[in-house]
Formats: sequence, structure tokens, C-alpha cells
Amino acid sequence: MNIISIILLLWRIIILSCCYGAATTSAASAPIAKPNCTTHCGDVAIPYPFGIGPNKDCYLDEWFQIDCRHTNSTTSANYSRQAPFLKSVNLELLSITFEDGGGAQSVQVKNPITFFSREGKETRQPQNLTGSPFIYSQRDNIFIAVGCDLFARMSSDYGPVAVCGSICRNTTDGDSGDCYDSNGCCRGILPTYELTNFSIDEITSNSSTSDAKGDCKYAFLVDKYWFADNLTNFRDVKDMDSVPVVLDWMLNVHDYGERFSVGFRDKPDNLTGNQSTPFCTRNWYNRNTMICDCPPGMEGNPYLLQPCEDIDECEDSNVCGDDVCENFLGGFSCYSKMNGRRCTHSSGYDYRTTTCHIRTKSETEIKTIILGLGSGVGLLLLLIGAWWVHKIVKKKKTIARKKMFFKRNGGLLLEQQLSSGKVNVDKIKLFNSKELEKSTNNFSIDRILGQGGQGTVYKGMLADGRIVAVKKSKMVDKSMLSEFINEVVILSQINHRNVVQIMGCCLETEVPLLVYEFIPNGTLSQYIQEQIEEFPLTWDMRLQIATEIAGALSYLHSSASFPIYHRDIKSANILLDEKYRAKIADFGTSRSISIDQTHLTTCVHGTFGYLDPEYFQSSQFTEKSDVYSFGVVLVELLTGQKPISAVTWSQEEEYRSLATYFITSMQEDRLFDIVDARVLKEGSETEIQVVANLARRCLNLNGRNRPTMREVTSELEAVQMSRKPSISAQQNSDGVDFVEDESVGHWDVESLSEVSASY
Repeated sequence: MNIISIILLLWRIIILSCCYGAATTSAASAPIAKPNCTTHCGDVAIPYPFGIGPNKDCYLDEWFQIDCRHTNSTTSANYSRQAPFLKSVNLELLSITFEDGGGAQSVQVKNPITFFSREGKETRQPQNLTGSPFIYSQRDNIFIAVGCDLFARMSSDYGPVAVCGSICRNTTDGDSGDCYDSNGCCRGILPTYELTNFSIDEITSNSSTSDAKGDCKYAFLVDKYWFADNLTNFRDVKDMDSVPVVLDWMLNVHDYGERFSVGFRDKPDNLTGNQSTPFCTRNWYNRNTMICDCPPGMEGNPYLLQPCEDIDECEDSNVCGDDVCENFLGGFSCYSKMNGRRCTHSSGYDYRTTTCHIRTKSETEIKTIILGLGSGVGLLLLLIGAWWVHKIVKKKKTIARKKMFFKRNGGLLLEQQLSSGKVNVDKIKLFNSKELEKSTNNFSIDRILGQGGQGTVYKGMLADGRIVAVKKSKMVDKSMLSEFINEVVILSQINHRNVVQIMGCCLETEVPLLVYEFIPNGTLSQYIQEQIEEFPLTWDMRLQIATEIAGALSYLHSSASFPIYHRDIKSANILLDEKYRAKIADFGTSRSISIDQTHLTTCVHGTFGYLDPEYFQSSQFTEKSDVYSFGVVLVELLTGQKPISAVTWSQEEEYRSLATYFITSMQEDRLFDIVDARVLKEGSETEIQVVANLARRCLNLNGRNRPTMREVTSELEAVQMSRKPSISAQQNSDGVDFVEDESVGHWDVESLSEVSASY
């Protein structure tokens, strides 16, 4: 009876909220700074170890010295105010926070905005905090970039920190001021490691594209809660010079452990209500730093090394309800007195609203019990009736909701296609939501097979024992639902052993769910990058996989009912089955076209490193764009390297495109310097050279000069045949010279690196 539990829980929450109201009150007399030291600068409180100079005893060391300056108000040049600055890093301080429970302690400061194209605005970079006790908070900050066709990057000494890209569409989607990548604003998440120094720069930008929202490009790190709560429109930032950012701060155990040794321990265990001494604990993620705090039920500034003061919870008259409250050091108790006896109910934790009654056999008590039982039974019957009505209403709403989703997701159109006989019912099935929820254990995180830009894939087991992969999309475009249904129908007609087969879909959920056959042995990228060491890729396996994928793409381009462009060919979308046969997966961005069409004009989709530069510039996707992406996969199989990687030139670290690196190496006759060691050992120079020349042709900047997938398949099959022991193979085993193909064109290494920059 969930409704009963809910009502009782709500009643308990109401009581607890009343009782806790005064439990958080603190004694106003608790000191925050050392004696004879200034406690405030303007409206900002300055607790120790921070302190206002020049008295050095007022702060722990020079890193925590506060400079209280007179500055002009941002709203009026005639109004002067006092503002604190962290003197060591010259940043204006907005607030200092001590979190309870040993959490990170932080300060909020003003952080400059980096402008890329704004007349009259100075381009400034964030402050370098290296060597200080301050780090940029990964938990509380977010990277924001604003501008049309902009790719912005945060870089540190360790490499790229965060990258995001944004575009502008000619719609009114961005008028609300919400930040998302199609209205000229994007977000980047910070890494988990400690970040003390970084710079912000512009990776690439289409300067010929005018920004319909203001032609201004800039990026900044910002307090994500301030960004969400204080801005009605993200474009208002362009009129500012700085935004709030959160810095976590911690003390080094080696430098300050001895000074704060009172109560210092790795774990604050064995704390009792009689203990008022502050204690210090090591950070769980950085054992060389520490944070100090007061014991539970106490308050004060632990860094002053003074006893923490007790919180008198009994000052709130409602903390114990009708019972008597008794405060003690570090906690409190509630008790009632009946017939001269005392019953204690709590020690300052979750039992403060519990009452203790000692029953007697008096007539009054018996009548009270009978009245209580009668009221309880009546209330129970009322609640059961309410629960029953609630269940019926909820069931009807669920059914209506499923019907609404089914209709909105194109279910009627799919049913029409099924009933028309155009689709084999045995190959495409309409699953219900309960069936897929049960098969995936309600989409448990333990069942996740992988996550990508289109959605999350879960492993599931159907009622008949079949193992399937269930893809749950992140979002749905209502204007594309009819095309989505057509794609499901077309994909259901694909019958190729090297293409992952679709088994059905579910349309009665908020976003459509797709059900595919389960492929057990992971992705090709895992084997190329040797993440699965127990089964290394041999040269024969690499040739076999390349031939199978080329054959499947040739089938999609020319042998299917309608030509199908995959649009996201990459090693992560190539799966290996139980016999290590390759299968193309993830048709989330694929499109089918009419036979008389030569290209497809769309918004740019794909994965950087595999993206056709010609498609990136023209937004016109052709079958030769899939050929380019396959060429990158072929180079991965030859070299065993990632499509995008970081490389250090002198003292700077930049992105390197594998395609650019491969072409440059071939032009400089350094092919065998970059080929994978296993390939060199198992393959002949002739075979490697033939495959390398084929990959080079696939990577031609001019799509017209690239081979078709049918031609690629034929050449790879010929290489496979040459490995079989035969006289003709032996005769042709000596030296195949490189042929300088003039149609390859001149490669602009710098521009291609920008196009292929990874997120």
C-alpha cells in the first residue's frame, strides 16, 4: 500500500522540518577570526585561515592574505565600495564557504571572460594557480563557449581539459536564453583531476558564417549554479568582464599537519557527545591534503584551534513536540514524564519526534485506546479506498500516456507499413515497454553496454531467452518521426551478414526504443587499441575485418532497395560477433536516398577524426563521405593508432589527425615507421603497401577521386587471395612501388587538423 507509506512519510517530513528549524541555528558569538583581526571586508565575511593584512597573525600564510580595496560599483562610477581580493593571485573574492562533514571548502572569485571576436573587449586568460592551495573546482564549475560555428578548448599542462562546439540555426530556438549547441552556446565538463592552470582558445571557427544572435564569440569557466540561477539569457555575459568561478582550497599535510595536530586523524571515528575539540581529516582523493571540521552537534571555526561551541537545539520549542527537551554537549534528548517515570527517546539523531507513553489500566486509558483503534480502522479503510481509486486513475493515465507516445512516435504509420505487406512481420516486431523494462532490469546501469551521442545501449534478455541490445535515444526530433519510421522499415529489409540486424522497436515510451541483435565480443576500436589484450588482432584478421566492412558498405550503397549512407563509420561502430566477424552498427544518423539523388544535404553529423573534410565544408553527404571514414578505419588497422591523439611539439601539445599524419608519412616515404609492429611481422611489404595506397585513395580530399566501396572491396579481396599459397602469389610477392597519385591533391595539414579536432 504505497499511498499509505507516502502519506505517513509526508507527515513525518512535516514534523521533522518543524523540529529541525532551530537545530541549524548557531550561536552568534562563535568567533570566525583571531582576536583583534578584522572579520569583514564590505559584505564578505573573512574567517581564519583567511585574514586581512598587514598583521601576519591574522592569516595562516601569504596565500590566505586578503587585501581589502576600495573599488567603483559596477552600476555606478560615483559609488565606491569595499571589495576583498586574494592578494596572492589578485582575484576579487565574492564569498568563503566552510562545508560540514569534511567536504571540500571553497571560495567564489571573479574569473575573466576570454573574448575571441569582440571589438573593445580585451582578451584575458584565467589566473594561474600553480603552487597555491587553490584549485578550480570540477564539482561546481562548467565550461561555456558562445558563438556561431565555434569550437572552443580549455588546455592545461596535461593536455586538453574540455572542448565544446556550437552552431546557430535560423530558427527561434535560442530566444529563451537556454544554452544548447544549436543556438550558439555549448557546455564542457571538467575532468576529475586537480586543475590549477589552463588557457582558453578557439580551435576553429567559420568566419564566413554570420552570427544571427550578435556576431560575438567568447568562452569562460563559470560557477554552474550561478550560471543557471542568475542569468535569464546566456548572451547577457557578453556585456560583462568577468563571471563567478569556484575555487576549492585545502591545506597541505606536510606543511600544516603538525600545527593542526590537535584531533588530527585519518577518520573522525569514536566521536562522543562530550568531545568539543575540532578534528582534521585527510581528503579521500588527495591524501597529502587535509580539511578541518567541528564534531557533530558543534559549531565554530576549526582552524582557530579553539573548542567548538555546542548547538543548543532545545532553543526551538518544537524540536521535541509535546515532550521535554534536554540539551547536552554535542546533542540533545527528548523525554516525557508519566506517573513519575522518565523515558528517554533520542540522542540527537532521527528519533526526536518519537514519544514514550507508559500505559495504565485506568478507564480513561481504555476508552482512549478504543477510540484510537476505531479512528485508526476508519482511517485505514479510507486510505485503502483512496489507494484503490489512485491505482485505477494511474492505470488509465498510463494507458493514455502510452497511446499518446505511440501515436506521436509514428506508431500508426509503422502499423500501416506492417499491414501493407511491405515489411516482413517476422523481422520487425513492436515490443511493449514492460517487456523491454523487464529484459533490461528497468534499464539498470549494470546493463549498459555503451553510451554515445545518440543514446545509451543496454543488454537485455527477452522472455524466450534471446539476448538483445536495446538502444534508448537521448532525445527525439518530432519533425523527423516520419523519417525515423521509414528508416526502421528500410533497415528491417537489410539482409547482410556484416550488418547488425534490427529486431524491432518500442514506440509507447517517451523516446523510441530500438532492439538489435546482441553482438558479444565488443568493438573493433577496443582490439585496435589493445584494450582486450587476450585476443590480439592478427594481420589476417585485420584484412578479413576490412574486407567484410567494405562489402557491407558496398551493399548499403548499391545493393539495397534504396541507397543508404551510414554517416558515422568508425571503429567504435564496428562490432565483432562470437566468431569475430565484423558487423556495422549504430544507424542512428544514417539516411536513405532516392536512386536518382547524388548527395544528401544535412546538418553536419559524425565523429571528429573520421569526418569527411569535404562534407564538413559543404554539408553535402555523398557515398564518398562514407569512403573517407572507411579510409580512416583502414589506417587504424594498419597503424594501431587512434584517429585523434595529442602530440607534443617542443613544449606545446596539439591535436594530431591520424589521416593527416598517415598521408604526410607516405609523402615522406616513412610508411613503415608508423605501421603497427604486428602488421610488419605478419604481413609482407607488398600487401602493406597495397592496402596503404588504397587507404590513401580513400582519404583523398576530393570526393570524386575516391574509389567506390565496390572497388575497395575488390582490391581487399585480391589482397586476401594473394596470401593463399599459389604460384601466382609467389611471382607477385616482390616489391610494389609507391605510385604518386596526382589526384590525391595537396593536403593542408594545418587546416585538416582543425577540421578533425576531437571533443
